[in-house]
Amino acid sequence: MLLGLLTLLAGIGQRTIWAPSETFTASAPADAAAAPLTVIDQKLRTLHGGTVKINVQGDGNFMLASGRSDDVAAWVGKTAHNTITGVSEDEKSLQVEHADGEGTAPNPAGSDLWVSNENASGELEYTWTPPADGDWSLLLASDGTKPAPATVSMTFPNDTSTPWAVPLMVLGSLLIVGGIVLALLSARRKNGEGDNGGDSGFAARARARKTQNQDPSSSSKVTMVAAGVAAAVLAASGTAAQAASPSPQPSGSASSPAKEAAGSPVLLDAQFRRILEQVSSATDAGDAAKDAAKLADRVAGPELEIRTQNYKIRSQVGSYEPRMPVRSTKLLTTVVTSDRDWPRSVLAVTQGEGNVVPQILTLVQQSPRENYKLMETTPLQPGTTFPNISRGGTDTLAASDKSGLLYSGEEAMSGLADRLTSADSPFKDKLVEGDSSPYIADTLSYQAEVVKAGENGNFSFTHKVVPESTVVFRTSDGGALVLGRINFGFEGTPKAAGDKLSIGDDAAALAGGKETTTGMVLNFAESMAVYVPPAGSTDPMKLVAATRGLVGASFK
Repeated sequence: MLLGLLTLLAGIGQRTIWAPSETFTASAPADAAAAPLTVIDQKLRTLHGGTVKINVQGDGNFMLASGRSDDVAAWVGKTAHNTITGVSEDEKSLQVEHADGEGTAPNPAGSDLWVSNENASGELEYTWTPPADGDWSLLLASDGTKPAPATVSMTFPNDTSTPWAVPLMVLGSLLIVGGIVLALLSARRKNGEGDNGGDSGFAARARARKTQNQDPSSSSKVTMVAAGVAAAVLAASGTAAQAASPSPQPSGSASSPAKEAAGSPVLLDAQFRRILEQVSSATDAGDAAKDAAKLADRVAGPELEIRTQNYKIRSQVGSYEPRMPVRSTKLLTTVVTSDRDWPRSVLAVTQGEGNVVPQILTLVQQSPRENYKLMETTPLQPGTTFPNISRGGTDTLAASDKSGLLYSGEEAMSGLADRLTSADSPFKDKLVEGDSSPYIADTLSYQAEVVKAGENGNFSFTHKVVPESTVVFRTSDGGALVLGRINFGFEGTPKAAGDKLSIGDDAAALAGGKETTTGMVLNFAESMAVYVPPAGSTDPMKLVAATRGLVGASFK
């Protein structure tokens, strides 16, 4: 009975006074090397299951950003950094690995790679929850030049299972019951021996032997039952204890962050909308002030060149038409690549205020530490339907890649350039417009009219692809959407000495005059989008979107 009571109390104690804490907290060692960046490895988020809470204390301002593990690693690059990789066996300390490298980095705050960016001063309490499936790491930094905060602690869910508690309580109860039964039987036996009266000891022993041969004693039964139940309980508790212990993972099974992220879109919807709003705000500011300097953070390439010249012309020619506004509202669809390499390209199709037709916005991130910038704005051709492309991420192809396509991206853009240059182009029937789409027809008509009307000059036109601007996205039907820039050149030379050529007010604002006797050159940037059918199709390519902007004018 005493043994049973002690066993029962031991089982109850495991559920009460000896019960493990629901959480445990591990802290970074105070002697960790200083570094401008600290990475918190994604393994820590799922180390013990449940929600992980992080406390950071530091001097002044600092930030904690969440991003795909491969994006965090790419942004850190060659900068010296610490990585919190795990927890010590006694669960009191965080394990920190130091990597030497460059002593400073740009301020990581505001990077487009981060899904979330927490700013703090002095102290930060952070609950780590993943924004989507996949691997997510954290980046801790001050401003990239100062050491990252070193006082970091993480609170994890603890294993509160007590697999021995119930077995001990059951076994203790059985032992107590068995002790009581044995005590009762012992008292009964003593009483029986006192009733033998005048029987001889020989007769009493004979009766005892006869009783034992006929039926085992009740005490033996009790003992056997208790032993059997105890064995079963102990076996079950051993199984429970084994199940509570995690199975060892095979060594070498961990994958690199880039491999884990493969197939994941490079932007989540929340990231895309935030980026688009910033691009729209920067463009609005530049357009309102006619100041290209306000565009620099979020606009580049052809769009920066076109808008810069548009502002210059409009400052002198009030009637000159502004570039179509860039809107983040009325977002019709997005196209996001799932290729993890840089440069990364994404598309947005919007039709907000001031957009007569939907407009394709091409955004490009050149490297991990650069933000996405607006490279081209291309309005859809009237009556044209934007191709169906999965919003969950799609492949981008190299311009020369023809796999599964009727034409490669570079073949499509070259064919379009030839089609715009010559009315008799071999691509006349291989690349077409919709019935209400006017761009190709209008361009050819304009060029023919200039030549016909040019009594005093000889005129020529060229359309040349800018290869590095070509971007190719796989469409849902196996085809592709090809986007890029074509340089449209317009040259004129007087037919005879003394003949004069005149240019419009818009070109004159860039050339510095309206007439020339030596010749002139006009340059336009054409932003184009072409749909290419999948291999084996008999359909022609289709011009989906197109526009042009004057970017240069000069006299020879």
